[in-house]
Amino acid sequence: MEAFITFMETILDDVAELAIILFEIVGVIIIIISGAQGVYNYVRRNPRTVLKLAQGFATGLEFKLGSEILRTVVVREWTEILTVAGIIALRAALTFLIHWEIKEEREEANVGS
Repeated sequence: MEAFITFMETILDDVAELAIILFEIVGVIIIIISGAQGVYNYVRRNPRTVLKLAQGFATGLEFKLGSEILRTVVVREWTEILTVAGIIALRAALTFLIHWEIKEEREEANVGS
């Protein structure tokens, strides 16, 4: 029975590590694409540049936050747990601030219309 539990833990660790890498990659790609679109929209003087940029960054951060949450599955020591908790708190705060910015931009766009 102990061998089976060890085998299942190994599989869980491998699946979690793969998912962490995939979520990190997707998050980074979304942030890069959003940044490039933001530059393009800024040059074109699109009035919704800030809103679109913030939405893209928020989406990218959500994927990266998901990877950090999954990382809690594979950490084994308290120092790693505290590090991951700090990263999660920082990314959650960034996500909150970006969503607040999105809300402000939408309200400003509605007042200006």
